[in-house]
Amino acid sequence: MEIWITLLAGGIITYLIRYVFIGMISHTSMPVLVQSGLRFVPPAVLSAIILPELIFRSGSMDVSLANVRLLAGMAALFIAWKTQNALLTIAAGMGILWLLQFLFAM
Repeated sequence: MEIWITLLAGGIITYLIRYVFIGMISHTSMPVLVQSGLRFVPPAVLSAIILPELIFRSGSMDVSLANVRLLAGMAALFIAWKTQNALLTIAAGMGILWLLQFLFAM
């Protein structure tokens, strides 16, 4: 029961922190410089999360052609650049990853 209380409390606290921030800035207008800078936050956060998963395997850096995650990530990056479609990028990237894992396991 303690774990459920902890998870619920963590979720409520996280929600309140975000709600307070949004509530505070909803009545004021942000400067144009801040608005333009905030456009770069999602790509920066996603890069910080995804890139280590593509490059580091078993605690060491692997940028070889044997790293199927890196190959699939590069293919997904190309698809994202060409199509500008997030859903297609995710689906194609996962499909390419599964295909490469299957081919490299043979």
